[in-house]
Amino acid sequence: MIKFIDMTGKTEDEALRRALEQLGMERDDVSVEIIERAKSGFLGIGGSPATIRVSYDDGQPEPKEEPKVSEAKPAAPKAEKKPVYCAEILQKKEVRAKEKPERESRRSERRDERPAREEKKVREPVVLGEEVRDEKSEEIRAFLKGLLEHMDSAAEVKVYEVEKGRYKVILEGEKLGALIGRRGETLDAIQQLTNYSVNRSGESKRARVQIDAENYREKREESLERLAQKVAGKVVKYRRNVTLEPMNAYERHVIHTALQDTQYITTFSIGTEPNRRVVVSYDRTKQ
Repeated sequence: MIKFIDMTGKTEDEALRRALEQLGMERDDVSVEIIERAKSGFLGIGGSPATIRVSYDDGQPEPKEEPKVSEAKPAAPKAEKKPVYCAEILQKKEVRAKEKPERESRRSERRDERPAREEKKVREPVVLGEEVRDEKSEEIRAFLKGLLEHMDSAAEVKVYEVEKGRYKVILEGEKLGALIGRRGETLDAIQQLTNYSVNRSGESKRARVQIDAENYREKREESLERLAQKVAGKVVKYRRNVTLEPMNAYERHVIHTALQDTQYITTFSIGTEPNRRVVVSYDRTKQ
């Protein structure tokens, strides 16, 4: 059964942390709706805390609603049919025939006034700028070049720093399908190994590394967002929960984010890795 609690905090993140501690759950076990954002006020005066609503599944089945028994109502007396004469029928047909062009004209005008269907939004490519050549990026290059040699791949490694401490690696070359693998599993493994390798020294200079090839990450994210909207439509239509296929933490995050503001929809995760799945659930209380 879907339940929820409301929690406040100085910030949305603090409120979410307190809610997760109270429930004993992880972030992808719950769906979060921001009821009121935090306000800092002026010089610390007049501020207000953030309020969020955290929805979760307690694992209990929803109570079945007992069918309502409606009392039989006496049949209403049938109205007497008045005789319709041929002259009246012909007159009505003539009126309808005269009004038809006007109705068609009004319909055409309404169709013209409708806003054109928005074309599918095409994401603009992220401008990465020039390659970075700092100490951490050289560690990333050295590790990946050695790993790719063992994998008999001649892919070229390009490293960019998208923000402080976060690096994006682009693998370029031909026939990179083997480095991507089924549903990106090989690419995820390479990314995980790289992060482990460059962060072994300790917490002082930790870096987050994301690795992509043939623009796989963006294509996968767009595919997941389309899947999320399609499934949400079915859940609202049939009012039944839908459990998606197993996904990694990043893909589950994409689904949660895509549906977090969708009316009547709540998402949460079930199961254990590597078979953890997202459940798209109908929530009549979420407006």
